Amino acid sequence: MKACDSCVSNRVEIGKNYKTMPVWVRAIGMVFIYLPILTLPFIFLSAYLSYYHLLMMGAKDVKTLKDYLPARETHRYDMKTQITMDGSFKASTSQSKTFWMLNCTWYCPVSVGLFEWHSYLVKLVENFWCPFTHGTKENYCNANIDKSFWHIYPSDAVKLHEDDLKNPIWNEDEAFKKESE
Repeated sequence: MKACDSCVSNRVEIGKNYKTMPVWVRAIGMVFIYLPILTLPFIFLSAYLSYYHLLMMGAKDVKTLKDYLPARETHRYDMKTQITMDGSFKASTSQSKTFWMLNCTWYCPVSVGLFEWHSYLVKLVENFWCPFTHGTKENYCNANIDKSFWHIYPSDAVKLHEDDLKNPIWNEDEAFKKESE
């Protein structure tokens, strides 16, 4: 498997520092990772509201949450083969196959998939309603659209700055021009 450029650069150091953190600090940190479970229903609701908003505006071919979730058969472990850690005390959750299965096949991939899908949907909404360039707008290119709201109305599109008018992220005519060059 080839590492992507961002996987090689911009690396966060955590493994080098983990054992230097006091156990009580790591224990509190473990609680913090599970508290967001309380927000998941609201994130699901927000994502689906964005999804249905896009459909009601006429969007076609919008990716679904399923597109962001890994297929079950791609997970390396199942309950029978799940590895566990050797814990320093019997009550350690790291010694439980169920703990790792719930984390690694449900909580983590669903959370990551949900947030990536939600980000994609928000970018689609942004690209449709606000085709105005800013410092990080090029990061929205994974949510390309055919035409922004402004591009639908030619008399209003001419009011856009030329870079906004011709941005291939929200103007497919410009994308096709660039491909043919």
